[in-house]
Amino acid sequence: MTKRIHPAFIAAGITFLTLVASAGYRSAPSVLIMPLEMAFGWSRDQISLALAINVLLYGLVSPFAAALMERFTVKKVVMSALTLVGSGAALTLTMTQTWQLIIFWGIMVGVGTGSMALVFAATIANRWFVQKRGIVMGALTAAAATGQLIFLPGLSKLAVDYGWKAVSITIASGAFIMVPVIAFFLKEKPSAIGIKPYGAPADWVEPPEITGGAATRAINAFRDGSHKKDFWFLIFSFWVCGLSTSGLIGNHFIPAAHDHGMGEVLAASLMVLIGIFDVVGTIASGWLTDRYDPRKLLFFYYFLRGLSLFLLPSILFSTVHPTTLIFIIFYGLDWVATVPPTLALCRTILGPNQGTVVYGWVFAAHQVGGSIAAFGAAVIRVKFGDYAQAFYISGALCLVAALVVLRIAKGMNAEQIRNL
Repeated sequence: MTKRIHPAFIAAGITFLTLVASAGYRSAPSVLIMPLEMAFGWSRDQISLALAINVLLYGLVSPFAAALMERFTVKKVVMSALTLVGSGAALTLTMTQTWQLIIFWGIMVGVGTGSMALVFAATIANRWFVQKRGIVMGALTAAAATGQLIFLPGLSKLAVDYGWKAVSITIASGAFIMVPVIAFFLKEKPSAIGIKPYGAPADWVEPPEITGGAATRAINAFRDGSHKKDFWFLIFSFWVCGLSTSGLIGNHFIPAAHDHGMGEVLAASLMVLIGIFDVVGTIASGWLTDRYDPRKLLFFYYFLRGLSLFLLPSILFSTVHPTTLIFIIFYGLDWVATVPPTLALCRTILGPNQGTVVYGWVFAAHQVGGSIAAFGAAVIRVKFGDYAQAFYISGALCLVAALVVLRIAKGMNAEQIRNL
């Protein structure tokens, strides 16, 4: 007799597919900087301001999106987000001024992608899984890398061969296509179809719903969490994570490599390689989080990332050298390996029932860091002529974060954290 697949894995699969598509939308800005410079004559810091707003809103809407998913259903929020992304990308075809880039790509696409960001993954993992939650969260987080792997080289070639408008058309089309997929195939939660989450024990009881409006719930979680120092330790560490990944490397690695004589398509291919190893690293991190102390994992992730950023300015060349390849492989493995252990620690702040909303605020800090790096690195590039200082500052902050994470949940051991 064939064993039936638990619906939790179907929900996780649809979520993975959606996040893959969302990652394609998120990877587009890094390949648009130079084409927009050439098409409109805009300066790099002007374009990067729109990208910084995109990154900032991507994070700031996360806690509210998490609460909205609890209040209005995951399906409605994600479908609305996809429609907003598609509309924003399509409207960029009409732009002639930088303020339009800020509205269409910065605000509309930023809010849309933020509403189906990693809080979407966290909501699905927390609702549908008791066992294997860490590795599932790792796999869903890896969807971002998979999307980058699939879309980045294609978008880069589209931008080079056909111009930036071809990229906008592709993003808009992809977003609109995903709307009916979510409408027809995504189930809300296990109890909606009369089952328990995967791995739930016989005496498992569904956590009570938290009453109140979405905004109130998000703000209350921030208010209650802000009284705990562990909340601020998580905020700081993930702020550094966003600054050193999506904000700095995600937006500026291709221009930085180009400054050293590397072609845009080759640099984009290296970002794809980061994406390949990101998939491996993030799933492995989920597996490790199910077995080891998440604080120690985060210490090693941030410490090694900091060291690699200090080395980066000296290993960028016009061609790919072995040292460049080593950096790419490591940075890929480490890219969002921080997510599964961070989500596990978020459950210690206000309990498992509030873990996703707390993670929404922590993820917002991630994107604040990313937006600062997205704009700040461009300013440093304009002022000093290269990105070296931006890499050094980010590396130093990673070393500080490595020490800070060891102080989280001091009264709990690793097993107690895993069992929340």
